[in-house]
Amino acid sequence: MIDLAALTSLRAVDTHGSVVAAADALGFTPSAVSQQVKRLERQTGVPLLERVGRGVMLTRHGRHLVDAGGRVLGDLEEIESGLHRQAGAVAGHLRIVAFSTAMRGLVAPAVRRLLDAHRDLTLQLSEREPWDTVDLVASGQCEVGVVHRWGDVALAIPDHLVAATVAQDVADVVVHRDHPLAGRGRVTPHDLVDEGWVATPEGTICREWLTRMYDGTGRLPRIAHQSMEFDSHLAMVRAGLGIALVPRLGRQPLGDDVVALSAVDPVPTREVLALHRRSMAASPAVAAVLAGLAADPSESL
Repeated sequence: MIDLAALTSLRAVDTHGSVVAAADALGFTPSAVSQQVKRLERQTGVPLLERVGRGVMLTRHGRHLVDAGGRVLGDLEEIESGLHRQAGAVAGHLRIVAFSTAMRGLVAPAVRRLLDAHRDLTLQLSEREPWDTVDLVASGQCEVGVVHRWGDVALAIPDHLVAATVAQDVADVVVHRDHPLAGRGRVTPHDLVDEGWVATPEGTICREWLTRMYDGTGRLPRIAHQSMEFDSHLAMVRAGLGIALVPRLGRQPLGDDVVALSAVDPVPTREVLALHRRSMAASPAVAAVLAGLAADPSESL
């Protein structure tokens, strides 16, 4: 009989490209993941991984096992969700992954309310970037993922995932109180073409959106400083090192040294989505989490 826990480890190795990365994602040691894969190889009698450079990849047999086994795991998940629905039980253990501002402004408060309301439900939280979160939900390494999508910036969501909008978030242009634009109230990208920006690194969704804001200006945003954390962006703006585009969700109080200006033409709006696998659509626990995340999101924005 194929060990389902070991199959989950093999699928994680496939998703993350190495035993070490898979172990980190699963919360195991690399030794434990290696042992599980070796157990699968003994059970099936075929090699499942082959070394490629410093990493590993699935053999032909491993690919077949992960693809076919994924369908089996999905069927079992659907059966379990149906049983919980029949019992009306909001119970079990769910792993929720979210981006940092959603964790602060949306997920943490919602999870506190959920745990208070459902004593048989346990929830584990982790922070990841949206693209990583999609992969984690798709590969079965978490049950609910919270991601964001800015305008027409692409975020590929596989067909076996369901996406539900739980909030709309708006970003403001934040400038130092002594900045010449501080009294304007609202600005357009044309007003900002000569400014130095504090921005997230190249390749992030927020950076792509900032770049697309400049469409039609004939210019690209001039990036003066980079940081992944919006709290750091605000600190740099307070120090007079540049301006920043900072979402309202999970944003710390601005204080007296900086001013938030409304951005228009376009208005920088991002859609906050909660993802789960279709095989968990009947789960009362997943339904409770989705309802909890969508409950009165205006309090956070």
